[in-house]
Amino acid sequence: MIGGIAQIDVAEIGDAAGLAALTRECRPVVVRGVGDDWPLYVAAQAGADEALAYLSERDAGLTAEYFSAPIALDGRYHYGEEPGSFNFSRKVMEVREALERIRHNASVPVETGYVGSLPADSYFPAFAAQNPCALLADGVRPRLWLGNRSTTACHYDSYDNLACVVAGRRRFTLYPPEAIGDLYVGPIDHTLSGQPVSMAAGLDDVDGRYPRFAEARAKACVVELGPGEALYLPKLWWHQVEALDPVNILVNYWWDGFSAGPDSPYAALLLAMIAIAERPAPERAAWRAYFDHYAFRPDGHPLAHLPETQYGVLGPLAEGHYGRIRTLVMRMLRGA
Repeated sequence: MIGGIAQIDVAEIGDAAGLAALTRECRPVVVRGVGDDWPLYVAAQAGADEALAYLSERDAGLTAEYFSAPIALDGRYHYGEEPGSFNFSRKVMEVREALERIRHNASVPVETGYVGSLPADSYFPAFAAQNPCALLADGVRPRLWLGNRSTTACHYDSYDNLACVVAGRRRFTLYPPEAIGDLYVGPIDHTLSGQPVSMAAGLDDVDGRYPRFAEARAKACVVELGPGEALYLPKLWWHQVEALDPVNILVNYWWDGFSAGPDSPYAALLLAMIAIAERPAPERAAWRAYFDHYAFRPDGHPLAHLPETQYGVLGPLAEGHYGRIRTLVMRMLRGA
């Protein structure tokens, strides 16, 4: 165990089917040995400059957002002091220039910087073929995160995540999904870089603005990973990520192995916000009972008392019922 999280060797998982079985448990797991035969990993073992040079040589010449912050902030990227502001800057530049600035910051620390969530197929076209991951299906593609010391604000992802450390060390502080009410989550439509973040995680809260955060802290798991180690992080687990060294490289993969079609649970959540959230409390409680019965199903299938031939659109989604229910929903949204 690392920080209360189970460990497993990549060879024990074996392939995509093995990882799929692991994901059904919806628990974080440290996976040892992921990427330790990658050319990028070998370059990183020789030094950060060699790893950055490996990527620069394979750069496709595209631009990306480069995030930077004064060195005094020690890489903590978050909201600023003024309402709606941020404590960092963004600038669009060529990735090759960003890599050079990251390299320079490591030796002349006047700022911290990073570029993140770069789809490898676009930015470094040869990367996936040269640095393959046998645990994932071909359609699951790598993304790269490159930077100096930084703290990514505590957030969640709506996809499963395999985060592979290649250079530097990463410290993950994890909170289970049920901690959401104690994390004091910020706006969902004015975010640092896409996902809403915890306003309390990472702070000492000396002024007592976030008293319930103590409950979340009691549920936290902290795990520190080095090169060649990866973290499988299930959907909706909150995580603060600290890149601890002057240069850090992480490769991650996002996927949803249980999607039955193009519609996401998050879209359903947003629709529920406008359809249910401001109704009277007794009515919300009634709808909660219906959501439990039909969607969350703690007692099993809602029509288990009938033969499966009578399930109608509540039959298996893969047998065409996904499209039938979706058609009903779209008609309702159009007011038909």
